[in-house]
Amino acid sequence: MSDQHRPSAAAYLVAARTILEQVVSEQVPAVQAAADLITKSIRAGGVVQAFGTGHSEGLAMEIAGRAGGLVPTNKIALRDVVTLGDSPREVLFDPFLERDPAIAYQLYELAAPRPEDAFVIASNSGVNGCVVEMAQLVKRRGHALIAFTSTRHTARATSRHPSQLRLIDFADVVLDNGAPHGDALLPMASGAKVCGISSISAGLLAQMVVAEVVRRLDEAGEQAPVYLSANITGGDDHNRILEERYAGRIRRLL
Repeated sequence: MSDQHRPSAAAYLVAARTILEQVVSEQVPAVQAAADLITKSIRAGGVVQAFGTGHSEGLAMEIAGRAGGLVPTNKIALRDVVTLGDSPREVLFDPFLERDPAIAYQLYELAAPRPEDAFVIASNSGVNGCVVEMAQLVKRRGHALIAFTSTRHTARATSRHPSQLRLIDFADVVLDNGAPHGDALLPMASGAKVCGISSISAGLLAQMVVAEVVRRLDEAGEQAPVYLSANITGGDDHNRILEERYAGRIRRLL
């Protein structure tokens, strides 16, 4: 492999820019549709319940509890079954926990969502048992569901859910992060690839959705409940006042 074609920061920038430009140009309708669902939920007093496993937990963190983000948001994580439930901590040592459909029910009950809550579920592959079961459960309970995934990856992946269905089969809106099968972009001499893109492209889409929700509320003359950084003067007081509206419904856990 020539130096020209070896993985490098410059090569990654070129490849990533291509994906991001594609995502921005192709996903605008889905961004608008997702913003509509979240705005409707917030206006009804709902909370956005965000869930992802593995690296997709990073997308849930983009949605829930971050500076510049929406206050009525709650992050659901696999470790909730220990930190909030009564499961022994040893269950978290299972590297295949995200493949267990049964855990979705525990997580849902611990989150205690209301009917007006909307769900955001992130999974690059969209095929692991817990994620698919959660999506199925969410729709069975009547919630709006927005999926962040790679349609290219999920189309080539075998579902690990007994139904053989995928996350996208239950979503009201699908936001495609544009990642290739396997996520990584840059080829190596070994034949493998390096440097993932899904975290960056999904994060971009998440922030685009938030911007559209705020725009909708602003245009209607409604004050968007948005976090300030806790590390600026007045941030803690501002955030505490807004969080009190959703007391007991939003958690700010690690």
